[in-house]
Amino acid sequence: MSFDYKDYAGRYLRINLTDGKIKKEPLSKWMAKDYIGGTGFTAKILWDEIKPETNPLGLENKLVIATGPATGAFAPSSGRYMMAAKSPLTDIWGESHCGGHFGPELKYAGYDMIIFYGRSEKPVYLCIDDDWVELKDASHLWGKNTRETTRQIRDEVGDETSRVSCIGLAGENLVRYASVMTDYYRSAGRTGMGAVMGSKNLKAIVVRGTKDVEVADPEKYVEVMEEILWRNTEGPWAKAAQDSLGTYGTTNLVDLVNAIGRLPTKNHWTGYYEDAEKTGPEVIRSGYRIARDSCFSCLIQCKYMSNVDAGPYAGTFSGGPEYESIFALGSNCLVNDIEAVMHANMLCNLYGMDTISAGKCISFAMECYEQGLLSKEEVDGLDLKWGNAEAMTNLIHKIARRNGFGDLLAEGVRRASGKIGKGSERFAMHVKGLEISGQDGRAHKSSGCTHAISVRGADHLRSLSCIDEQGFYDIAVERFGANRAKEVCNLLSEKYKGYIVKDQEDLFAIVDSVLMCKYGTMWPPMYYFDFIAKLLPPLTGIKEYSNVKNLRLTAERICNLRRCFNLREGITRKDETLPSRFTEEPMPSGPAKGQVCSLEPMLKEYYGARGWDNATGLPFRETLEKLGLKDVAGCLESKGKVLRKGE
Repeated sequence: MSFDYKDYAGRYLRINLTDGKIKKEPLSKWMAKDYIGGTGFTAKILWDEIKPETNPLGLENKLVIATGPATGAFAPSSGRYMMAAKSPLTDIWGESHCGGHFGPELKYAGYDMIIFYGRSEKPVYLCIDDDWVELKDASHLWGKNTRETTRQIRDEVGDETSRVSCIGLAGENLVRYASVMTDYYRSAGRTGMGAVMGSKNLKAIVVRGTKDVEVADPEKYVEVMEEILWRNTEGPWAKAAQDSLGTYGTTNLVDLVNAIGRLPTKNHWTGYYEDAEKTGPEVIRSGYRIARDSCFSCLIQCKYMSNVDAGPYAGTFSGGPEYESIFALGSNCLVNDIEAVMHANMLCNLYGMDTISAGKCISFAMECYEQGLLSKEEVDGLDLKWGNAEAMTNLIHKIARRNGFGDLLAEGVRRASGKIGKGSERFAMHVKGLEISGQDGRAHKSSGCTHAISVRGADHLRSLSCIDEQGFYDIAVERFGANRAKEVCNLLSEKYKGYIVKDQEDLFAIVDSVLMCKYGTMWPPMYYFDFIAKLLPPLTGIKEYSNVKNLRLTAERICNLRRCFNLREGITRKDETLPSRFTEEPMPSGPAKGQVCSLEPMLKEYYGARGWDNATGLPFRETLEKLGLKDVAGCLESKGKVLRKGE
């Protein structure tokens, strides 16, 4: 079958790192039609090509780097690519997304995806220059941080505009939440994709591309682009986007979420931080922000550069920090020194390490230390009292290098608490092994449901709703009906939250496959299914996606397939829960004081909306067959992990 859809490169790379063989293979037309790109592509590939119980750090795990049809086509906020593999942190579905310019460059080089498997005997990096693709020796780069690696590779290829994605010492040392850094400051952070690269002795990928991207209907696509420009400059959300994200970046969230009692503080003990203004948007913008930055084809432009030019942290220069890094390394550890937070953020970037997981591992250790479960001797003589910025910084070095106590924390809080014992599991803030991100289900009930059901663990970027968070009543009426809107917008009510989490998860499955940014879809809510139905047909020529119903079916196919991947790995309904801190300990302070998160009513709504059995969380065979996943249903049914209605 010929490949005649537009805005796909129409081919991808398979890299066998064991024998060094490189294959260029055609992209199947049905793959584009049924799975769109990005997350959809990787869901299909990992289901088909990774066996159950595969070692995430072994030869058989596959790492997929994928673009989407929007990538490189100047669609809204489309400078993104994504990575997926079985996660070494959670042992289930692993997925991480990244902005910048690497994704478009890969598309311009003529590739929709790269699939890595096997393991090289020595460190290598992949060099792509349009049709020329080569594995090059990276032994001289092993041990270098991500900034040094990027600079040296660009020098070696002789092009400062080439795009580099690489790992640092954390990935080399198989820290289970190691990240992949792109062009210095963009991070594919969560679920340990950097450790997967490290396990394969893959230090980096560098790409240069000069090929064209062709759209299916240029005239119609120009009309869509004009609408995008209007939405970002004159539309109802344009001013809000620029006043918040454009002016402050994601640091604006520090004040916003603290105001609703949802800023994780002291290892999620509470959601209100009295010193929030010391690490908030005004402090950073007025004292440290030196430049505004942008990913490819973005009109929101939320990125920024910061610098500390004096004092003990002089020389701290990096992108961000973003909200999630500020909470994880700030309020979460009771560190109110913004310069220390910025320095810790830079160190994580240089080492190539997820700031959320790193911060949560450190706060876990601090709480265990406070509770007498860890002695000073056991933590290498560090004083792990709350707010000790020096100890936090020392632990980041130790974790990345797997030195002393850092070796234990490099395993993540689930494994660390299992080894410490003594009831320390109470202080391990994770779901399915992934450390909890910067939300709290006691103050924002739907975020509790989001954390519980997410395929990659305690995740905020696969289904988090801002509709209830920010009280968008008109949007709630439009999407869920007037009879539900009031309860939808009630942050402290569990009612209808399962429905909105399912809706957001479906939306983000499409967004993550088309590969657009969450800003513009999550907040501000400029782009929904109806807009993507306008975008995809003139972009790709896939006319079926002019129908919102077809888009939603594809979204459900992707969501169900990722879940089935986890079911095959042994995930059950009992794993879809939250730490007792959220479900049993009332919020001790702030606007949500006295609240707990009651998951059951939300899960019941969510499973019902998905077409899954409430008692077991298993999908019905009829649900999977409706989505074109009959073979998946057959595989899981043989293992007792699919039900027939009436059973």
